[in-house]
Amino acid sequence: MTRLHGLDIARFLAFSGMVIVNFNVAAHPQPDWSSPVTEIFQGRAAALFVILAGVGISISKIAPRDLILRGAILFAVGLLNMLIFPADILHYYGVYFLFAALVMGFSGRVFLWLAVGVTIAAYIALFTLNYEAGWDWDTLTYTDFWTPVGFVRNLFYNGWHPVFPWLAFVLFGLWLGRRNLARPRMQMRLIVWGFATWAAVTVFSLALGYADPELIEVVALSPIPPNPFYVAGSMGTAALVLGLCLRLIRSETALRPAALAGRQALTLYIAHILLGLVILDVMGWLSGTRSALDMLLAAIAFIALSVIYAWLWDHLSSHGPLEQLMRFLTRKGSRLENR
Repeated sequence: MTRLHGLDIARFLAFSGMVIVNFNVAAHPQPDWSSPVTEIFQGRAAALFVILAGVGISISKIAPRDLILRGAILFAVGLLNMLIFPADILHYYGVYFLFAALVMGFSGRVFLWLAVGVTIAAYIALFTLNYEAGWDWDTLTYTDFWTPVGFVRNLFYNGWHPVFPWLAFVLFGLWLGRRNLARPRMQMRLIVWGFATWAAVTVFSLALGYADPELIEVVALSPIPPNPFYVAGSMGTAALVLGLCLRLIRSETALRPAALAGRQALTLYIAHILLGLVILDVMGWLSGTRSALDMLLAAIAFIALSVIYAWLWDHLSSHGPLEQLMRFLTRKGSRLENR
């Protein structure tokens, strides 16, 4: 099919939002240090990132065994990344991909029902299990991550991007990928329904929180802890952003450098940790002494450099370095399996 360049722009926006959030969190673990801009992207950028992964899986029609292999690679890379950046999302991706491979043959309607089931199961768990287990909220560190019990708990229940309910975002993306996203009518539906869902969920959440302040933690739109209001609201904003990107970005020349950066999401995600955060740490910017505005400007600078790099790299290859490596390892693994 013809490449939907709006997807690349949406992926770039998701990546940019994650950089802004991660730079701020790395420098100031306490929520009080968050800037208004960071609050806008908190949880929503990562959710859009995961939803777009589901869309990509559906559109590419990747073989389940190749998807499982890619998931295994991301899981291993993510665990290594955890040694540097505790809020890693890649090892969660590995499990998302495994589940996606198991349900790829289902119909689109089943994806939505599974997403609802995953979200409800996670919400029930919030009332029956101890969500604070393993967390040191003063530093936002997970104290027993590398123990068997802590690892499983973090992965499936109360980590940064736990399988329950974050798998719902992947399932929603898989459903979206089955739609004809190139149709203007579908794009308008995403815009209208996305905005309506976000607005309704926001009003309902605020109303419940105002009526009973004790309910704030279980009806809030924040990603920690993730509840159905957060999941539905993030799906709404993701659909809105995706619809706008698809509607407004029709040609390859429109915002091409940003689109090129969106195609290298894996490479740039790793780069913003191994280069961006490491450099800031060496400079002493992660010691808690810099303002939220400083970290926002640092994030914007890194995003700008990422766009320039992606534009230059495109003269050498149409795929980013890590994207090329992933494709190579997947093809090699498939050949070995066929033998």
